[in-house]
Amino acid sequence: MMERLVYSQFKAWKNKKNRKPLLVTGVRQCGKTYLIKYFGETEFDEIAYFNFDGNTGLRSVFDHDFDTKRIIDELGSIIFGKPIKAGKTLVVFDEIQDCPRAIQSLKYFCEEMAELHIIAAGSLLGVALKDEGISFPVGKVDRIDMYPMSFEEFVIADGGGKYIDGLKKRPLEREISELYTVPLEKYLKNYYIVGGMPEAVRTWVETHDYREVEAIQDNILRDYSDDFSKHTTPETAIKIKLIWDSIPSQIAKENNKFVFSHVKQGARSKDLEDALEWLVNAGITGKLCMVSVPEIPLSGMADYTYFKVYMSDVGLLRRKSNLNFRTVLEGNEAYIHYKGAIAENYVYTQLKYMGIDSYFWRSKSDAELDFITDHEGILVPVETKSADNTKAKSLHQFCTKYRPKLAIKSSLKNVGDNMDGETHVWSIPLYALFRFKEYLYKEMGWDPA
Repeated sequence: MMERLVYSQFKAWKNKKNRKPLLVTGVRQCGKTYLIKYFGETEFDEIAYFNFDGNTGLRSVFDHDFDTKRIIDELGSIIFGKPIKAGKTLVVFDEIQDCPRAIQSLKYFCEEMAELHIIAAGSLLGVALKDEGISFPVGKVDRIDMYPMSFEEFVIADGGGKYIDGLKKRPLEREISELYTVPLEKYLKNYYIVGGMPEAVRTWVETHDYREVEAIQDNILRDYSDDFSKHTTPETAIKIKLIWDSIPSQIAKENNKFVFSHVKQGARSKDLEDALEWLVNAGITGKLCMVSVPEIPLSGMADYTYFKVYMSDVGLLRRKSNLNFRTVLEGNEAYIHYKGAIAENYVYTQLKYMGIDSYFWRSKSDAELDFITDHEGILVPVETKSADNTKAKSLHQFCTKYRPKLAIKSSLKNVGDNMDGETHVWSIPLYALFRFKEYLYKEMGWDPA
């Protein structure tokens, strides 16, 4: 079992006083089913697992009414083969997007059978929940979003837990010694290559063979493409595929704003917007919207028509871009520009894993910051560099104009800090970005707990 930090959220849900059925969303093959089953086997006497994918008999249990006692009795006696016991049995509804009435039933389980532990999940649940034909049980479910494995989890899985533990014990302001920087930079390159999809990580840990990893990544990418045609109309599937194939080149552009006409010559946004939203709702891609006036809350100031698109996993981006693993390892000079795109996608995903919503900032004079966030109500600009060059004119302009209390420069440069006017600027190595919240709490004088 590879350590997943989200597991603690599952345990907290189990013991929650006012617990509701749990809805777990996340991109296909990010480890949802595996972790849920492990949780059930570890924390409960038994797990009653029901998969709706192609199972018409199972779906028919929900056809007649939402009598929760009847539903549980039928699931237990006919399908599971024995009674389902509250407090003892974990009930799992997997691929629940294939049974909209099962999604609706969660409302009644919340109201009538709160003592029963129920987890619902699905690889395209995010798409299903955007379907206007499904009645979503608003306020009647708890939610956990799952992602591919973070860099921190990757290092631990690959036997480098001592380096993660060592960093966590070091004072935030202390420069990191070569004892840590050399191996962690190597881990970072390998994470760029392998990414965080659990099957790819497991293959890497077991073989340390890049080609074996790429075979897994190719299968995942094919599965994603198959979903386009399996779960949408032929016309929409073609549009999704066009956008999907354009993402690597859009990320690598100097001005990497997503441009619909670059997907297909002459294409207009209104023709392709639904296809892009499908990818976003499926968790395969994410949108980073622009904020030109960084007033809090940033969500209210964002321009949702002007955005960048990133992939949910940096390893899949690397593979889909046909970027050879040797190029990443050796740092070929011709790789300089795309290296920056990989680093940006990496930072985007790591912030996501930490539950930090982010945007990007662009001024009228074209100064640009890769990321800004108002996490915990504090405005924090984040400048990303792929190497150890940390000259950041745009960050200086931002700090001069808006005077945030804290700013972050993330690169391969070691830990350090300085004042830029009224702003305390921290340099955090890319491989130590998982300590982002610690720097924020330290700056604000907050208790990390």
